[in-house]
Amino acid sequence: MLLAIDIGNTNVTMGVFREDKLLTTWRAATDPARMPDEYAVLLVNLLAREGIQMAHITEAALCSSVPPVTRTFELLCHRYFGLKPLVVGAGVKTGMRILYDDPRAVGADRITDAVAAYRAFGGPVIVVDLGTATVFDAVSREGEYLGGAIAPGIMLAVEALVSRTSMLRRIELVRPPKAIGRNTVHAMQSGLIFGYVGLVEELVTRFQQELGGGARVVATGGMAEIIARETTMFDVIEPDLTLIGLRMIYELNRM
Repeated sequence: MLLAIDIGNTNVTMGVFREDKLLTTWRAATDPARMPDEYAVLLVNLLAREGIQMAHITEAALCSSVPPVTRTFELLCHRYFGLKPLVVGAGVKTGMRILYDDPRAVGADRITDAVAAYRAFGGPVIVVDLGTATVFDAVSREGEYLGGAIAPGIMLAVEALVSRTSMLRRIELVRPPKAIGRNTVHAMQSGLIFGYVGLVEELVTRFQQELGGGARVVATGGMAEIIARETTMFDVIEPDLTLIGLRMIYELNRM
């Protein structure tokens, strides 16, 4: 079985594959101060709850946006599973030509998402990752990674509002009754949810124009479902896109 690990700025997402089937997934908070043994205790217990023995994990792959935590999971894989994980980065085969000005500057998770989207849906394809940051990536019809756009994520916007203003408080991110909020909670919900719908729709429209139209749009990330309820821009919602991409890249490098 393959253990796939996506280390994001907010969450670590882990999943176990048997061949090409994703059996289960888990999320834990990303904490650079947490030791490998601490994450291992959590992971071993999660595996046990699913009836998966540690000995069943024979392969591992990870991508990371948090370098200190990358090393944490490398040590975890070595000590508890006797494995050296494939870490997506420079020198790893992805099967995708990267046309970014500096290919090494592209986040490993962005390339992993792009590989998964292109191999699953063909090109051109646009990936919208609604997580800690709101990230847009474009892949050409020929499977070339072209680049994208990065904006603050919805929760970052919430934190900025709460921490930098005196009168605003944390709210539940649900759809308000109307765009014109009649109280502060509804006004914030409108600005955040409908505002980010506008951001997504505008950037996807511009990406489509630059790609020549016809691109599939794949949404992923923790906030994808919330935005998807308010727009028809998404063709596919795949919350496990990064884990799927990790499995694909691992298979490419195993050949």
